[in-house]
Amino acid sequence: MKSIILSSALIALLAFSGCSSKDPVIDETKQEVVEKDSAETEAVETEVVETDTTTVTDENGIMSTDSNEKSMLSVEKEMITIYFDYDKFAIRADMIDNISIDAEIANKEASEFIIKLEGNCDEWGSDEYNFALGLKRANTVKNAMVAEGVAASRITMVSFGESNPTCNEKTRECWAKNRRVDFKLLP
Repeated sequence: MKSIILSSALIALLAFSGCSSKDPVIDETKQEVVEKDSAETEAVETEVVETDTTTVTDENGIMSTDSNEKSMLSVEKEMITIYFDYDKFAIRADMIDNISIDAEIANKEASEFIIKLEGNCDEWGSDEYNFALGLKRANTVKNAMVAEGVAASRITMVSFGESNPTCNEKTRECWAKNRRVDFKLLP
């Protein structure tokens, strides 16, 4: 009985001591700094427009003035997505030519970039299973690219499992679009 009372008192003490009754204090000097930073940002943006630099906008709407990123994005769009059959990580016969094309692009136009392979799955299966399957698919594409002459040190892999669908409809055609490996280029 004593232990129950003692532990109840201890829990109550911890609960009350952990709660703060103070109101949050707003630091007004930091607000001024933010306002100054935004004014400086506007000035920098004006300079970019006035110097007439080439800007690139990617699919996320992010603007960049680096011409290297422009070529990276244009080369990335040339690379062909590799699709897989349901619950498989072997490269389909109709995708072998696409692997060869992607390897050629990787060795020529994309030779100065790191290649990130993004493994994806449809919504069938557990999260753990789909992450593992996505990684197996990316690894299969990596091995095929290395066999085509791309340096293994230039290739990284990631699995998104089912978390990065390109199609959200509940049809066989849509699910087939989500079983894929996408190519991204990194500087």
